[in-house]
Amino acid sequence: MTAGCVEDYAHVGLPTDCDAVLLMETDGHPAAVADESERMADIARAARRPGSAGGADEAEGVGAGRRRDGMRSPRWRVAGRPRSWRMSPCRGRRWRRWWRFIARTAREQRLQIGTFGHMGDGNLHPTFLTDERNDDEMQRVHHALDAIVTKTLALGGTITGEHGVGLAKKQWLRQQMGENSFELMKQVKQRHRSGRGC
Repeated sequence: MTAGCVEDYAHVGLPTDCDAVLLMETDGHPAAVADESERMADIARAARRPGSAGGADEAEGVGAGRRRDGMRSPRWRVAGRPRSWRMSPCRGRRWRRWWRFIARTAREQRLQIGTFGHMGDGNLHPTFLTDERNDDEMQRVHHALDAIVTKTLALGGTITGEHGVGLAKKQWLRQQMGENSFELMKQVKQRHRSGRGC
């Protein structure tokens, strides 16, 4: 679904009939690029449908498609849904089990979740297409969010690897830090607010 949303919006030639699309890129010294390109080609050959960009312009076009907001695609807009929620849990580089869990959670909660990410640093962005006017759906969104973050922590990940905690993720901070560390952080903040320092 995610590749389809990006392709609907950006029209960069991504396959839309597969479970996932992995984009790989390298740069640097020509010898290093040649070696890394061959290693990436080996990985791609193990895929169902390997392919490569024909040149710098095509590669930039595919990369731009990844960077654009696929949630603007007609496939998502047609449902008349006014909001998407994007998370940034971080698990490291072993994604298969994690990604399958997100897909299963989407099915169980009857939700549409588009998933983007960065393999190099382990950040994954499960993005929920939601209608905030639908209380039942929003309850399922919150159940799914909790399940995904809890699973991320159980796999040794973190609630955020890229965008910080903020209001959206603070409910899981105690779960990630543990009770003692969480209470210590609260004490530090309280001392800072009172002007007593540490």
